[in-house]
Amino acid sequence: MPDESASAGRPRSRRDPEGRRRAIVEAAAELITEVGTDGLTHRLVAGRAGVPLGSTTQYFATLADLREAALQYLADEIDEGLAVVREAMRDVSRAPAALASAMHEYLRDVRLVQADSALTWASVHDPQLRSLSLRWFDELVAILSAHIGVARATAVAVFADGATWHAALHEEPLDLDLLTGAITALFTEPPAGGTR
Repeated sequence: MPDESASAGRPRSRRDPEGRRRAIVEAAAELITEVGTDGLTHRLVAGRAGVPLGSTTQYFATLADLREAALQYLADEIDEGLAVVREAMRDVSRAPAALASAMHEYLRDVRLVQADSALTWASVHDPQLRSLSLRWFDELVAILSAHIGVARATAVAVFADGATWHAALHEEPLDLDLLTGAITALFTEPPAGGTR
């Protein structure tokens, strides 16, 4: 088999199997947020990752294996975001501002917002994706509940979902001061008819 880099007139370089595998998983994760788990194919993934079709089956014998790796990748991204929330909650008096700042940074990343929105939309019809999509919401409520109660934690999580859809539709996040003010109010005032 001819070396692709040599045939392109470039010096021979070492292959990066882990890098190629990672590119395949990332491509599959992106596609899942766009077409759902049922629309995922080896051919689509290979095209998105820019690798030969045989590479996807070399690293993932079945489509189910590839789908599982991509879903785990998405779950890991969710867990990274939740780690930021946990860190923000270490000082509850500063938590609203820290949470708003972290949310604003996230909402400025158009790719992440589009992926999140696509995942949420696909989750409506795909039970595999629904549990993954709800993971962020449920864990956020669990983290915040220990400090501000279930009602307020739920209100913050619903606001975060709404802010994400707003950023997706407007292609820009809400202003940081607005986010901070809203989250601060939700931290300190129980929703109407709610309890701590």
